[in-house]
Amino acid sequence: MKNLLTMIFSLFLVVGIANANGAGAKPTFKDGDIILQTSQSQQSEAIQLATHSKWTHVGIIQNRNGTPYVYEAAGPVGYRKLSSFISAGSGGKYMVRRLKGDLSTSQLSKLANVGKTFASKPYDIYFGWDDSRIYCSELVWKMYSRALGVSVGQRQQLKDFDLSHPKVQKILRERYGNNIPYEETVVSPEAVAVSSNLVTVYQN
Repeated sequence: MKNLLTMIFSLFLVVGIANANGAGAKPTFKDGDIILQTSQSQQSEAIQLATHSKWTHVGIIQNRNGTPYVYEAAGPVGYRKLSSFISAGSGGKYMVRRLKGDLSTSQLSKLANVGKTFASKPYDIYFGWDDSRIYCSELVWKMYSRALGVSVGQRQQLKDFDLSHPKVQKILRERYGNNIPYEETVVSPEAVAVSSNLVTVYQN
């Protein structure tokens, strides 16, 4: 009995120390953090099949008057509350990645200013690399590249992805007909998810 009580006391002590240290607690997200999720859009499954990844949507966290928002391209480029962004993802699952090293106030300002150049631009269902229309991972990549000179994912060409699945082929035919732009530069959410310039600060 004495040994049992000792074990129970030891267990409570370990748990108490862990809680005191914040073990397992969700971190406070910072401006510039990159958040990824599995969206529930019509094209989400095709993106998963083509990239062999569960991540299909990405945006940048920015605080506005003390409230965290996500700056994203999911329609016209704009802000959505972080809580709404998370709840819109499949199962509420998401991952947050952060550039190695803290961003200075000047760097955050540059990032926000570059982001403003894309505000209200329409979503690009054709995944083109010009700035007339923008898709989610393109927005994140261009903001970091143009503001800070940092790559947050490897650029590829459309032909580099797995385009063999019938569901992927269907979307390609619907959008491009017989003129699929295999040489088009593309950056995928998965490229952001595995970028060596970023570290994962949270994933549920």
